[in-house]
Amino acid sequence: MGITRGFRVLVDEAMAQVRTYSVAQVRARLGTPGLQVVDIRDVRELQHEGTVPGCVHAPRGMLEFWVDPASPYYKPVFGDEGKEYVLFCGAGWRSALATKALQDMGMTNVAHIDGGFTEWKKQGAPTQTLEEHKAKKPA
Repeated sequence: MGITRGFRVLVDEAMAQVRTYSVAQVRARLGTPGLQVVDIRDVRELQHEGTVPGCVHAPRGMLEFWVDPASPYYKPVFGDEGKEYVLFCGAGWRSALATKALQDMGMTNVAHIDGGFTEWKKQGAPTQTLEEHKAKKPA
């Protein structure tokens, strides 16, 4: 049985249904109380490339479990309905799919960054190493 709908179709469909922000739009809101940036990349990507200051790391494979209060893996950081959760990955494909999945779960306060971390770095937006990120986490 072959694939009848490839990843590109799924990404394009998700992109048509989710809110997408430019790097500049998210960068302008960094550090504001109403924004929570979420890095959904694999930890190895963070180790190799760094991440966005102030973000929460939620690996793509655990995201739905971490946002659902009924899940034994729920993370309270995702329970603030007053925040907008803006996801990013490497290029914007995984984050589009992940944002769509969260919308399918009923979240309306989600979006993603166009071009992902690749575009973030290309535009000279602030980054930090994984070690710096871990050091700044609240206790």
